[in-house]
Amino acid sequence: MTYPTTWQPTNEQYLTAALTWLRLRLQHLITPAETIDLTEATKTITTLETADALPPLIILRQRFGLSRFEQETLLLCVAMELDSEIASLCAQANGNPQQTYPTFALAMRLFDDPAWDVLSPERPLRYWRMIEVMQMGAQPLTTSPLRADERIVNYVKGLNYLDDRLIPLLMPLEVTESELSLPPSQQAVVEKATRYLQQLAAQQRVPLLQLLGIDQASKQLVAWHIATALGLRIYSMPLALLPSHTAELENLARLWQRESLLLPIALYIDAHDADEQTAGPASTLGRFLVRSDGLFFLGTRDVRQDIRRATLDLDVAKPTALEQQQTWQTLLTEQDQAAQLSARLAGQFNLGMAAIHQVTQATLAETPQNGTPLADGLWQACLMRTRPRLDTLAERIDPKATWDDIVLRDDLRALLLQITNQVRQRGKVYEDWGFRQRMNRGLGLVTLFAGESGTGKTMAAEVIANNLNLNLYRIDLSAVVSKYIGETEKNLRQLFDAAEDGGAILFFDEADALFGKRSQVKDSHDRYANIETNYLLQRMEAYQGLAILASNMKSGLDDAFTRRLRFIVNFPVPDRDDRQHIWQKIFPSETPLDTLDYERLARFELPGGSIYNAALNAAFLAAQDERPVSMSHVLSALRTEFLKSDRLIDDTDFI
Repeated sequence: MTYPTTWQPTNEQYLTAALTWLRLRLQHLITPAETIDLTEATKTITTLETADALPPLIILRQRFGLSRFEQETLLLCVAMELDSEIASLCAQANGNPQQTYPTFALAMRLFDDPAWDVLSPERPLRYWRMIEVMQMGAQPLTTSPLRADERIVNYVKGLNYLDDRLIPLLMPLEVTESELSLPPSQQAVVEKATRYLQQLAAQQRVPLLQLLGIDQASKQLVAWHIATALGLRIYSMPLALLPSHTAELENLARLWQRESLLLPIALYIDAHDADEQTAGPASTLGRFLVRSDGLFFLGTRDVRQDIRRATLDLDVAKPTALEQQQTWQTLLTEQDQAAQLSARLAGQFNLGMAAIHQVTQATLAETPQNGTPLADGLWQACLMRTRPRLDTLAERIDPKATWDDIVLRDDLRALLLQITNQVRQRGKVYEDWGFRQRMNRGLGLVTLFAGESGTGKTMAAEVIANNLNLNLYRIDLSAVVSKYIGETEKNLRQLFDAAEDGGAILFFDEADALFGKRSQVKDSHDRYANIETNYLLQRMEAYQGLAILASNMKSGLDDAFTRRLRFIVNFPVPDRDDRQHIWQKIFPSETPLDTLDYERLARFELPGGSIYNAALNAAFLAAQDERPVSMSHVLSALRTEFLKSDRLIDDTDFI
């Protein structure tokens, strides 16, 4: 930021007069007997100091509370950078050719009405780091060299840029063209905050704005609009970059506060991914905010209690499902069946305005080139956009199973179809039919797949994911559950937050390990284990996507989880007819087969998972023999499968 070019000549005129006046004062100090006329320079300075466009030096005096003597001392230090003649004049005034620098002692002899408190670190010149005292060893403070801060020199010259010591810590918050207009739900938050801050404009310290919620982009966007409405430019800084060392933190706080007096700026502190809040007012964040003034935004999930200053807490969420649907429809107006497509996309995916614009523009540009139908292209683009970052907590499964691959009773198949249809139609029911207005929790779909190992629970999850064309993530319980207090809840929060945008199905295999019954509290371990279960109950109910729990110990689940389940699908061990159907489908069409007796194979009482293992082993045996898969290969593989589970066998059954 620079001053207008029409103003710059006025400031140059003021600096010329001020430097002339300063040189005359120094010359008078060097040769007091010589008559020196300061009238013209003083008159010019006085006139320009009362002009409509004030010189920066006068702005510094007003904003930082400088006395006249302090202003003149600062001018002496700044002049060293602006006028090469000042150094030699200082040396003559100091009576030492080596002392080519200003000092407090020189200023007290040079200017009228000197004040001893100019040396105090609590006075503006030193408190705001406008000057630096180059004190060495036992040298007195009064005779130590003084140097004007580079940022202040540039400001006095008319160059008003952000201090370069802050640049490594800050990033300007920018918005795209599509984000210049907010949806009504977010605009209401902006207007509420703006009105509140404008009413407090006369106060020296404005409250901290805590922007609460799990969507980082929406909080930053709302902060940008609030700052813009107040005529401020906003910068962002991650909480992790706040220095922990007290002296460094104090220096940063003063630099920022000084900048907020020199520039119309605000700061967004990003604590979205920070650990659980630090207890007590002595936290790094708390100390920084106590030591700083200006407008601050704090992007956090929940209200922080470690801040000793007034706050305004604002909930910020992504645009509502209806607002997202209207945005999709506006962008797709010229496309066929825009209303139906918009409802489908908004019903499944939870995206911000910028993401919707970017997905739409990219897809409309690409689909004519690759021949992909627009609906499919938009769906795949949304899937990629909402693909959660769960590498450390979950395994992404590429769903390949289809309805033709799974063998189930008709009633179970109908139940799975009902689950699939509920996911597909939730936009219509929740939004168009008004159910969202009646409920604020339980909007997700939590389902339990219960049954013994190998009965098809994982395959059923794959079938649903494949049919809905959604990502499927199997949760790694070993990575989620931690022995350290609070870590399990942190991992669960990360897990559910990452999947909230709608492009993923969460599959909790062996769910009884995580959703087990709460126990009677006998020690601290029981208490914290119950806290984890309580948190999981709350988070599961608030989750708005599809979560599938799989367990072979249905009775081991906590009753509170059972009440929150929308569906319970019991997978039985397949009967003889089911086993025959499984055998008939188990081998891929590319596998060379000899004549197989499927009726005989169905007599072996095995679940579907064991049948798959036997078929795979038989294929490897046949490949080794370089022959098609025959009954001998399958029976040999079945015998291995039975021995693996320590089941009694009759060798005659495998001949």
